[in-house]
Amino acid sequence: MELFGTAGIRGDATTAVTPSLALAVGRAAAVDGETFVVGRDGRETGPALAAAVEAGIASGGAEVVRVGRVPTPALAYASRGRRGVMVTASHNPPQDNGLKLFVDGTEYDRTAEVAVESRVDGGTGPTDWSAWGDSTREEVLDDYRDTIVKYTRRVVGDCENTKVAVDCGNGMASVATPQVLRALGADVVALNANVDGHFPGRESKPTPESLEDLRAFVADGDFEFGIGHDGDADRIVVVDEEGEIVHEDTILAMLAGFYTRQSDAADPVVVTTPNASARIDEHVETHDGRIERVRLGALHEGVAAVRDTGTADTDVVFAAEPWKHVHTGFGPWIDGVTSAAVVGALIARDGLAELRAPIAERPYRKVSVDCPDDRKGPTMDVLESRLPESFPEASVDTEYGVRLTFDDASWTLVRPSGTEPYVRIYAESDDVEALVGDVREVVVEAIDDVS
Repeated sequence: MELFGTAGIRGDATTAVTPSLALAVGRAAAVDGETFVVGRDGRETGPALAAAVEAGIASGGAEVVRVGRVPTPALAYASRGRRGVMVTASHNPPQDNGLKLFVDGTEYDRTAEVAVESRVDGGTGPTDWSAWGDSTREEVLDDYRDTIVKYTRRVVGDCENTKVAVDCGNGMASVATPQVLRALGADVVALNANVDGHFPGRESKPTPESLEDLRAFVADGDFEFGIGHDGDADRIVVVDEEGEIVHEDTILAMLAGFYTRQSDAADPVVVTTPNASARIDEHVETHDGRIERVRLGALHEGVAAVRDTGTADTDVVFAAEPWKHVHTGFGPWIDGVTSAAVVGALIARDGLAELRAPIAERPYRKVSVDCPDDRKGPTMDVLESRLPESFPEASVDTEYGVRLTFDDASWTLVRPSGTEPYVRIYAESDDVEALVGDVREVVVEAIDDVS
């Protein structure tokens, strides 16, 4: 039974992530530790699923600490020194929900997830009645927010004299990001800042289309920038003063460059994913750092691998995939609230235009090509040889899909979607349309050949 995707377990709350599954996962996870912190986002199905998870953990013999409705990064923060379960479907639609497991602030790795899946599949039963765990209540939100403020002031500074609009999307950022930015001295106007599991203000996923109101509001007002979050506040989108989305890889490069400059390590490393832009490599290398890539959804595994194989001079200063950032000096979890604070303080100090200026922003495209699930594997097998043959001038990396890098810093990545019947093409180039067209032709031909 394969339950976990690239970001925990997710699905429709009435057919996939049901209370019975939550009970089984809680009981299976209880084998791993003595104490579990349990939190949830604002979805309507959250209270029932959280109760089921708690029942599973307690009947499995572990203690439950209930922290209520919090952002996912706040739950991760609370799981330090123990374990945690977050009931959330992140940016999915309101009918969905999900489960994400943590240990000491870090998401479960694939080995730990497989162990839970195996126990669920085997039907792990309750422990002896006399060994069932108890439950207590704990407040974590104030401490989490205060710690972000202290961290941001230490590494960057305040957000004084900065005006920012924050679109919380009726999600859990409503109880964190505006409060943190105001504590740092920013003048904040919050949109969709009431928690509502129906997401009435906009869809939970922050996209250029769903953030149209924020973009217009920022463009029409006297704002330095705007921020959009997803439902559980682990993602962040940044809007410039003209209401335009700042490309996610530019924000990633900006933060990666900042943390590389700040580090006094001889070998500062930024961990990112294969779909992330070469602009990140260029900016980090300018500041004498280096990039390591890991598969999507596995930043925590990439950080661990670099630390295990590095020397005493190696320091993982930052880890990120587009929209999702791990501030390793703050904690090992993805944290959109901390990103909002650090980005806000950097803009207050240096200005957004000045921060973007040294970052090469080439045209970028992402294209999805229809491919039935049963053809994905054979198609990628074909493409591992056919793409390098079609582009012999490019260097090739086949560890996480097929990534081709050209001498002019253009690149393309072809990989199968983990959740939908597509093969994805990512490309960045001064002539991106031509590059995407040429790559798509090879991909379509490969899909046809394995049919």
